[in-house]
Amino acid sequence: MATSSLASAASSFVFTSNITNNCTPRTKGSSSGPRRHRPLPKQRRLQSRLQLVPKRGAEVRILRRESYWYKECGTVVNCDQDPATRYPVVVRFKKVDYANISTNNFALDEIQEV
Repeated sequence: MATSSLASAASSFVFTSNITNNCTPRTKGSSSGPRRHRPLPKQRRLQSRLQLVPKRGAEVRILRRESYWYKECGTVVNCDQDPATRYPVVVRFKKVDYANISTNNFALDEIQEV
């Protein structure tokens, strides 16, 4: 019978909110708050990215610390021009890693032309 008394005691609690709503709804044209920077037009973003892409056959140094070839030089095999690609540069090395692999993909900020 103890469970029925607990159930009746629990049903007598009332939850009320002590939080008041001091916020006003923001409209689309309101100028309050920080302004956000507009992104570059798509063509300018592509042009700025294409200038940083190394050419095929270029020697590059690897800057990714967790890579087997960190601070080693390799040759660029291919560069993907799609801006959505996370690791667009394919680099081939003379030395193979533990899995007997001699190529790897890298991001543009993980390589440096020599």
